[in-house]
Amino acid sequence: MKWQGAGVGPEFVDRDESLRLLGESVARLVAGRAGVVVVEAASGMGKSTLLREFARRLSGEAGVPGQDRRSESDGAPCRVVLVGATPGIGPRRAFGPVRDALDALRPAAAEQGRFLPRLGRTVRRGAVAAAPDLLSMAVPGLSAVFSAGRMFAEAAVATGSIPGDSLQPVASTVTRQLVEVVLTHARDGKPLLLMIDDIQLCDDSTLEFLHLLLPHLRHEPIGLVLGLGSYTARIGNGQAARELLDSWERDHSDLLTRHQLPPLPPWAVGRLVDVWLGEHALPVGFALELNEVTNGSPVFVEQCLRLWRPDHGSRVPLPRELDAAVRDRFERLDDVERELLCVGATMGEFFFSHTLAEVTGLAHARTQDLLYRIEQHHGLVRARPFDDVPAWAQGLDTSWYDFEHRVLQTGIRHAQDDGVRRRRHAAVASALEHMPVSGEGRRPLELRAVVADQYRLAGPAHAARSAGAHYDLARSIAVEDLSFAESEQYCRTAIDSARMLPDSHPERDVRLVEAIELLLSLTEVRWKGGEGEPESAGTDALAAEAEEAALRLGDPLLVARTTLMRGKTLLAVSGVEPSLEKLREAVDRARACGEQGRPVLFVAMVEYGRQLPKRDLRAGLRVLREAEELYACDPRLGETGNPVLQHARNLNEMQIGVNLFDAGLLGEARERLERCVRRLKSEPLHAELPIGLNYLAQLYLTTGEWDRAHSVLREALDFEERRGGDSGWHAYNTALLARVVARDPARADEAVQLAEDAWLETQRTWLVNLVPIVRNLYIETLLDTRGDVQLAARLAGDTLVDTRMSGMVRSEIAGYVLRGRIRTGQGQKDLASRDARQALALLAEHGDMPALRTEEVLYWAAETLAGAGDTDEAELLLNRARTVVLRKAGSIDDPARRERFLQQVPLNRRLFEDGEAG
Repeated sequence: MKWQGAGVGPEFVDRDESLRLLGESVARLVAGRAGVVVVEAASGMGKSTLLREFARRLSGEAGVPGQDRRSESDGAPCRVVLVGATPGIGPRRAFGPVRDALDALRPAAAEQGRFLPRLGRTVRRGAVAAAPDLLSMAVPGLSAVFSAGRMFAEAAVATGSIPGDSLQPVASTVTRQLVEVVLTHARDGKPLLLMIDDIQLCDDSTLEFLHLLLPHLRHEPIGLVLGLGSYTARIGNGQAARELLDSWERDHSDLLTRHQLPPLPPWAVGRLVDVWLGEHALPVGFALELNEVTNGSPVFVEQCLRLWRPDHGSRVPLPRELDAAVRDRFERLDDVERELLCVGATMGEFFFSHTLAEVTGLAHARTQDLLYRIEQHHGLVRARPFDDVPAWAQGLDTSWYDFEHRVLQTGIRHAQDDGVRRRRHAAVASALEHMPVSGEGRRPLELRAVVADQYRLAGPAHAARSAGAHYDLARSIAVEDLSFAESEQYCRTAIDSARMLPDSHPERDVRLVEAIELLLSLTEVRWKGGEGEPESAGTDALAAEAEEAALRLGDPLLVARTTLMRGKTLLAVSGVEPSLEKLREAVDRARACGEQGRPVLFVAMVEYGRQLPKRDLRAGLRVLREAEELYACDPRLGETGNPVLQHARNLNEMQIGVNLFDAGLLGEARERLERCVRRLKSEPLHAELPIGLNYLAQLYLTTGEWDRAHSVLREALDFEERRGGDSGWHAYNTALLARVVARDPARADEAVQLAEDAWLETQRTWLVNLVPIVRNLYIETLLDTRGDVQLAARLAGDTLVDTRMSGMVRSEIAGYVLRGRIRTGQGQKDLASRDARQALALLAEHGDMPALRTEEVLYWAAETLAGAGDTDEAELLLNRARTVVLRKAGSIDDPARRERFLQQVPLNRRLFEDGEAG
C-alpha cells in the first residue's frame, strides 16, 4: 500500500497478484479482448490505493486520478481514466462518474484538435452541465428530443401528472447516447481503460450506463476496472451494484473477472514498519505483533504507525481495535482542533473550511490555518488541490478537505452525542445554504444535495426543511437532468421527512401530496399487480395517503388530481371495478372545480374513458367522445406548450380508434388510427407510437392485411428496441407478431419463440391490463402451431385465476374459449362445453368488449358445443357469428378491403364456406 507519513515518502508494498491481474486485463484490451475486472474489498483494505497506483504505473507518471494525461506519442499501451463516486453525493448525482470521465477525456482530445468540439466548449463552461445539455451539444439532433422531454417533465411536475411512458424514451436516450459518446472517445486513439472506484456509491443512471456499455466490450477498444466496497449493504447504492454484478455473472460471465483484495501478508507489514520507523529502536517482534493485531488491514496498520512516538522506547502500545486507534489519534488534538474535525466529520468524508468557520464561529483565516496545522502535524485530513476539486465546487469560495480515510470520518462522527450531532447537521446545512457561490443562477445540484442530506440527518426538528429541500431537488433533477431514478429517490426521502412532521404542522399535507404525486408519476410504468408484490400495495397506499392529505387541505383541484391518481393505482392493485368507481369520482370532482379544473377534467375523462370499455364498450366510447369535444371546445386544452394535455389527447384519439374497431366500425377506426399514427410520428418523442402501432396492427390483422400488420409491428418493435429496456407494449407487439408468423407452418418454432419471449417480458413488466392478453396470445400461438398443449392448459388456467381477481372480463372470456378448445382436443367434451357456455354467459352480460373479437368467441363456442353433440345450438351460434362479420364488413367502404376481410381472414372464410356469404 502507499502511505504518506511525516518525513516519509510514499511506499507501495505487496499487491503483486492484484497488479498482475489488472495488467493482464490491459493486455487483453490491447489485443482486442476487453472485459471488466471488479476489485472487491472490505473498507480499509486498500482498494482505492491499489487502483490509483495501477493507474499511475499504467500512465507512466504520477498522474492525478480522474485525469487522462496520455499523449498519442508515448509508449503506454492504452489510455487510462480513473474516476469515482463522490461520497455523500454519488448515489444521487446522475451519471456523476460518467460526466467526470468525459471531463477527463476532453482535454486530451481537444489538445490534439479532434473529437466533439461542441462538447469541449460545453465542458469548458463548467462540467456541472446536465447530461442532456452535454449530449445536445455533442450529438446533432438530440436537442429537440431533450427539449421535448423537459417540456413533459416541467409541465407534468406543475400539474401533478408525469406520463411515465412518455418520459421513458428520453431517459433511455440519454443513457444510450452517453454510451455512444464514450465509445467514440475509445475509438479515437489508443484503447481506453475506464476505471471507476466505489461503484457502490454510484447513482442508478451510472449503473444502467455500465450495464449498457458492457456488451460493447466484446468488440470495442474499451475495458473496465471497477472498485466495489464490501460494505455496500449499508452505504450508498450497494444493493443495486451487487444485483448488477450478479446479473453480469449470470449473463456475461465471459467478460467478468471478480477479484477479492486480501489482507497484507506479514512481510508487507514488516516492510511498512521499516519505512515508517526503521531508524528507531523497536521491540523485537513488533512487526509480527502489529500484523497480528491489525490482521493485515492496511488502514489499521497506518493508524497504529501514526500513533508511534519517539518516547515510546522499547514499549509500543498497540490499540486492539481500529476504533481505538482512530480515537487515540483524535485525542492528540487540542479542543479547538477537535471541534473543527467534529464539524467536518459531521458534514461527511469531505468538508469545506468555510462551513467549519461558520459553524464554530472562528474567523475564516484562523480556521484555514488550523486545518493546515492539523494536516502537517497530525495527518487525519488532506487539503484537496484546486485542480482536483470537482467542477461544480470550483465556484465556491472555500477550501475542500478530505479525511484520510472514511474510517476516520465515521469514527469521529459517531463519537458525538446524538443530540449534539443532529444540531451540528442542522448548523452545517444552514452554513452550506449561505455559502458564497460565484456566477449567476441556482446553486449546484450537488451542493443542494449535501444541504438536503444534512437537514435529513438533523432529525425531526428539521423535517420540514428536509422535505422541502428533497422535493425541490426531485423537481430539478427530473426537469434539468431528466434523471428520473434519482428524482424518485429524492421523492421518497421527501415523503419520509414529511411523515415525521406532526399532524398539525402546516406544511405536512402539502409536502406529502406534492412528493407522492411526483413519485407515483415517475414510477407509473413500473406499477405491478397480480403477483402479490409489496411494492404494488405500497403504490396504492401512497395514492390513498395523498388523497387523504388533499382532502384535509380542502383544495378541490388537489383533491381531483389525487383522486385521479388513486383510480390509476387501484387498477394496478385491485382491478377494474374499484378503479372505475374512483375514476368516475375523479371526473365528478374535476368537473366541480369549474374553469380552473378543465385540464384535470380532460385528463380524468380520458383515463376513465380508456378503462370503462373493459366493462361497457359503448359507454366508454361516449366518455371518450365527450372528452374529445371538451378538448375541441376549450382552446386552453390545445396549447402545444402543455405536453401532459397533448399526451392525454393522443391517448384519447387512439382509444376512440381502437374502441371503434372493437365495436365493429372498421372503416372509421382505420381512418382515425392511421391519422393518429401519422401525427404521432411527427412528434419529437414518439412516446405513444408503440401503442398506436399496436392498435393499427390489430385492425390490419382483423382485416386480413398480413403484410401491413407485419410491417407495423416490426416498426413498433424496432422503435422500442432502439430505446432499450423492457416494455409491456413491446411484449404485446411481440406476441402479435408471433400470431402473424404462426400463419406460416415452416416458421412455427419461430412463432412459439416470439410468443415465449413476449410472455417472459410481460412477466417482468406486469402491466395488469396487458398480462392476460399476452398470455392468451401465447396460448393461441401454441394451439395454432401444435405446440405444448399441457403448457397451454396451465397458462389458460392462470388467465382465469388472474382475471377473476383483476376483473379483466374480456381476457376471462378469451381464457374460457381457449381452455374449451384445449379440452375439446383432449376429449374432455363436457368440461369443454362448460367453458364455452361460461364464455357465452359473460359475453351476453357485457356485450362487445375491447381486444376481443365477438365472432371468434361465437365460432369457437359453436365448435366446442358441436363436438359435444349440441349441433342445433352450435348452428345458431354460427349464424350469430356470420351476422357480426357481415355487420363489420358493412362498415368498410372500400370494396377491395371489404372483399379481403371476407375472403382472406381464415375465420370469416370458414364461416361462409357453405355459400352463405350473401
